[in-house]
Amino acid sequence: MESKIAKTQVEIIYQDDDIIIINKPSGISVTKDRSGAAKLADILGKQLGQQLRGELRLVHRLDKATSGVMILAKNIEAQTRFTNYFRNRLVKKTYLTLVIGIAPGKQGRIDAPLTRRDKKAGLMCIAHKKGKESLTHWKLLADFGSVALLSVSPITGRTHQIRVHLPHIGLPLAIDPLYGNTRPLFLSDFKTDYRLARDQTEKPLIERLTLHAYQIHFLEAQQNNPDCFIAGLDKKFTATIKMLTKYNPKGLDAFTNPDDFSSILNTQRLS
Repeated sequence: MESKIAKTQVEIIYQDDDIIIINKPSGISVTKDRSGAAKLADILGKQLGQQLRGELRLVHRLDKATSGVMILAKNIEAQTRFTNYFRNRLVKKTYLTLVIGIAPGKQGRIDAPLTRRDKKAGLMCIAHKKGKESLTHWKLLADFGSVALLSVSPITGRTHQIRVHLPHIGLPLAIDPLYGNTRPLFLSDFKTDYRLARDQTEKPLIERLTLHAYQIHFLEAQQNNPDCFIAGLDKKFTATIKMLTKYNPKGLDAFTNPDDFSSILNTQRLS
């Protein structure tokens, strides 16, 4: 485990005496899991060393396969304060996701209660009678044809909420091994004149879960702290969006607001 921890570097977006904001890579668990791989706190502890005086505390969670912006507290007081922001819905979380299908409009909301489907596997499902309140807002950023780019804001924070809600309206994540498609995205899927040289094998554009926590915005003013934190997409996710934009029939006009394309590429705030 030691060598694996040493090789992993987590981007630090912001830190002060109370909190640290990171860009969590896909594939790192925020808690100990069955694989035995190093969890997020172990990796950060090794990376920060003497800068970190105490134990890092979770404020909220991201799935192991989901990348993006996360807040961790450096003390119990900060953990309580920031956990309450989430509990009282004073934080707007914005995710970016690539989905399969045609969006039913430019934006919408999904109000569908969720409950455990398989406790052992950690799977969730929609259960209108027995499920807990679950509300998600979504917005179409770009229509690439068979694939679309959405920004998604979960109002509640249920396990796998986005990953279950979007298939419910006919927009499953382009890649989601737990709830749908495991096949990677390839350039040949949407570039009509794609040709591969003889004896070569096409490499995937992206093969991980197509979900990224892009932005956290505090709805209540933060004393001495920024009110918005943004985590840029990794190289493969960025390259996939670039290729989808370049090779879809509408080009940049696939975006509802073309400015969103440059905002995402430059890790700038989304409205």
